[in-house]
Amino acid sequence: MKQRAERADAVRNREAVLAAADALFAASTSPTSVSMDDIAAAAGVGKGTLFRRFGDRAGLIGAVIASRLEPLRLAVREAQDAPGSTPRQRVKDLLDASLRFKIENRNLMSAAEDAGLSSPYQAEHYGSWHALLREALDQIPEVHDPDFTAHALLATIRADLIAHLIDNQKTPPEALRSALASHLDNVLGNGSGPPR
Repeated sequence: MKQRAERADAVRNREAVLAAADALFAASTSPTSVSMDDIAAAAGVGKGTLFRRFGDRAGLIGAVIASRLEPLRLAVREAQDAPGSTPRQRVKDLLDASLRFKIENRNLMSAAEDAGLSSPYQAEHYGSWHALLREALDQIPEVHDPDFTAHALLATIRADLIAHLIDNQKTPPEALRSALASHLDNVLGNGSGPPR
């Protein structure tokens, strides 16, 4: 059965809602303060449209995150496929790109946690990022458990930690990126270890 194309006004409404929610979360210092009413008003749609289209606040936040992730996924794929890229460099590139995304979107990601999307392990993007990371880690002889190491490394860039370090401890983003790079050097070794 052929799938019906979405009506033009429905597409416009969806894009307006995603853009409004994205802007409101980015500007807010308290992600919990952004309400469905605020988003509907900013998008110029009725509140019922939000619930019909996205189900609930968690569904809307998940859709905003998904719309923000696509450019990042493409950039990560390009880095992964770059000629001459080593497994070590792919791990560093993937985690640095993920960290930059979390820094730039920490209010949105914190809102996701507050809205009941607190388990990143259930998110669609987590599985694909974990798989990419595990695949690269599997090619580094010093890494003895690539699956666990991939989970552990992704835990170092959880949104709540990033928000705490930047907003509460006033850690500059570049200092976070540098600290992550140093941590990766500790985890991955110097590259001269014996094969597993």
